[in-house]
Amino acid sequence: MHLPMPALLLASVIATPALAAGPLQVTAKVLTEQKTRAADGSVRVALVPARRVVPGDRVIFVLGYRNTGSQPIGNIVLDNPVPAAIAYRGPSQSSAAPDVSVDGKTYGPLATLRVRTADGATRAAGPDDVTNVRWRLANAVPGGAQGQLSFQAVLK
Repeated sequence: MHLPMPALLLASVIATPALAAGPLQVTAKVLTEQKTRAADGSVRVALVPARRVVPGDRVIFVLGYRNTGSQPIGNIVLDNPVPAAIAYRGPSQSSAAPDVSVDGKTYGPLATLRVRTADGATRAAGPDDVTNVRWRLANAVPGGAQGQLSFQAVLK
């Protein structure tokens, strides 16, 4: 199965700046690894825009944010739903760790979440159960400032 990445693009990224004092611009992109072999035999890995992926391919979801105003914006929450065809694997190395959810309502570290089974019991949640990834920015974003957050996933 091949999926064109625009179908997986994050149209439903939610940016919720409470008490926003200026405009917040949020962008979303999906990247994948492209490996090339150099003449010396070494393998180089670059992140490139995902155009087409197959099951098992690793993808990186990147949320960029920018305060285009002159005043700081505080209380920013960025919530990224995880598409059904994608399995969450964890934050990217260069990103702050997000809180995750297995139901879109309750968020926290994955190790603290539980999933109800068909028989009514519960079990520990795993990465494949994640439905949403959310970051609460700890500090206000100054006017003109920007940043990005990202997580790793695979196509199921």
